[in-house]
This record gives sequence, C-alpha cells and structure tokens, in this order.
Amino acid sequence: MMATVLDVFLWLIFPYICLTIFVLGHIVRYRYDKFGWTSRSSQMYEDSILRWANPMFHFGILAVFVGHVMGLGIPQSWTDAVGISHEAYHFMAISVGALAGVFTIVGLIGLLYRRRFTKLVLGATTKMDKLMYLMLGIVILSGLVNTGSGAVGDYNYREGVSVWFRSIFYFNPRPELMPDAPLSFQIHALAAIALFALWPFTRLVHAFTAPLGYFFRPYVLYRSRDAHEGSRARRRGWDKVDTIPRRR
Repeated sequence: MMATVLDVFLWLIFPYICLTIFVLGHIVRYRYDKFGWTSRSSQMYEDSILRWANPMFHFGILAVFVGHVMGLGIPQSWTDAVGISHEAYHFMAISVGALAGVFTIVGLIGLLYRRRFTKLVLGATTKMDKLMYLMLGIVILSGLVNTGSGAVGDYNYREGVSVWFRSIFYFNPRPELMPDAPLSFQIHALAAIALFALWPFTRLVHAFTAPLGYFFRPYVLYRSRDAHEGSRARRRGWDKVDTIPRRR
C-alpha cells in the first residue's frame, strides 16, 4: 500500500518533530530551569489517596514500559529463534499487559481524583500538566483497548507497528505500514508520540532524574540526644571549645 501525503506527515514527519522537541526540550530545560526539574510533589497537601495510587501507577507504568520495550524493540524473528512461539508470546503479552494496564489506569484514576478534588493540589497543577494527563489517559486507555483487541483479533502488531517504530530510529522509516493498522493502534501511537513532545515541559522530566548519588554517598549516622550527660553542665553552642588538652 502506497503512503499518502497525510500518512507521510503522520507516520514520518510528525514522529521526527516530536522526538526532536523531546531531545532539545530536555536540554534547554535542564540548562535554564534546573530548579524546575522536579515532580513538584504535593504529598504535604494530601497523603491518603497518594499512598496507594502513586505506587500502583508507577509500578504499573514501569511494567507497561518494559512490555513495550520487548514488544516494539525486539523483532519477532529473535523470539522465534530462541524457541518462543508466537502463541506463547501473544498469551504472555496479553495477560501481563492487561494486569499492568489495570494497575496503571486505577492508579491514574486515583491520582486524577486527588488532583481534581483536593483544592491545594489542584492549585499546584499547571495547564501543561493538565494537557499531559489528558494525553497520558488517551495513551493508557487506547493501549488497554489494543490489549483487549489482541485477545480476539488477528492483527499482528509485531509485523506492523513494531517494524514501523524501529524504522524511525533506524532512520529508514516505513510510514506505509501504519495505515493498515487498526484505528486503536494508530490513536495509541499518535498519542504516545505527542506525549513525547509534551514531556520536557511537564513534571514528567523527573523520570530522568535517577538518584544515583544515593548509592555512593557516605553513611549518615543518627543518634538521639542523651537525657543525662553525667555531672557536667551542657556546653552552649557558642561557647569556645578547647583545642589543646589541659594538663592535670
């Protein structure tokens, strides 16, 4: 099937525009907005919903990410070569993907409810964050639809969407593959690409801030102050400390 002008824009030009914004946007924000490179935590405003919704969303989205790396990044020929049949891979992708998707969407619903109905949290939400949540919701919901349709449909995304996705990064794009994909897969792909363009301008930047220094910093020792320090009077903070020991 030949790609039309619209297909070339949607599945060739638009992805490269969004990926360029993604890379340059992070560089510019890190260069000029280091203090804004944060998740802007609102835990102090509300904790009861955040306590369960936040872990559900983050663990769910991590599992979804790993699944997408395997499904989009690993060619089907590789899994066939190691003895994983298409049926076995399909079953694993649907079962694990559905569970991860449910965790993610339930966690996201909790976070959105908290953000909408907690006044202080709503006040700390920017317009870009609202747009980000909208696009994130579309990506997750369309992904769940794709998982469900994969259980009953016969479309093999690993021979269509996955090949197109890898071709973008190979700089050998194949936009002609996407018009044959079901509409839900097209919506999922476009929403995900648009989310990449929004990423540098929202709280999502904190995903690239790994606290690696935590593993290498010195130990910090804490001890409680003794209530009884013997017969000596407690030294005041501004009193001079003898640096030379006195002779007895």
